[in-house]
Amino acid sequence: MDELLGLLRVRVKRGVNLAVRDTNSSDPYVVLTMGQQKLKTHVVKHNCNPEWNEDLTLSIREPVIPIHLVIYDKDTFTVDDKMGDAEINIQPYMEALRLRKSLQQLPDGCALKRIQPNRNNCLAEESSIVWKNGKIIQDMDLRLKNVECGEVRIQLEWIDVPGCKGLEGEE
Repeated sequence: MDELLGLLRVRVKRGVNLAVRDTNSSDPYVVLTMGQQKLKTHVVKHNCNPEWNEDLTLSIREPVIPIHLVIYDKDTFTVDDKMGDAEINIQPYMEALRLRKSLQQLPDGCALKRIQPNRNNCLAEESSIVWKNGKIIQDMDLRLKNVECGEVRIQLEWIDVPGCKGLEGEE
């Protein structure tokens, strides 16, 4: 299956209490990888609580492939330091998207599904998939792994692409 289903917008909102990798701060940026796709945010200088508010858009061909998120500290003269990573399981979100044609009558802000943090995901707290302004949105607070501290807040939003078969044709 190599046919485009649509696009997934990942809004990288902010980092919270990220690890210090320079003298007393860090210059963090985020790299998202999904299959062969690799996207990154801009660097926020001297900040362990950065605000990126940046949209990164991934092409979705196989809705079961997880998104890998890594935060790095930008260095000028040496290799960038890793500041933690997280895996984003998009399957619950994709399952909710398949229901959207039947959701048109729901009130704005209605939670479709709640995902609890557990050993198999990187959620720092409960994440809700919500019907909002005619779209399905999921906000996530991800606890970073392989690092002493840090969380990152992201939001998922689906973008239909005219001419693509979409999720309804994918079973």
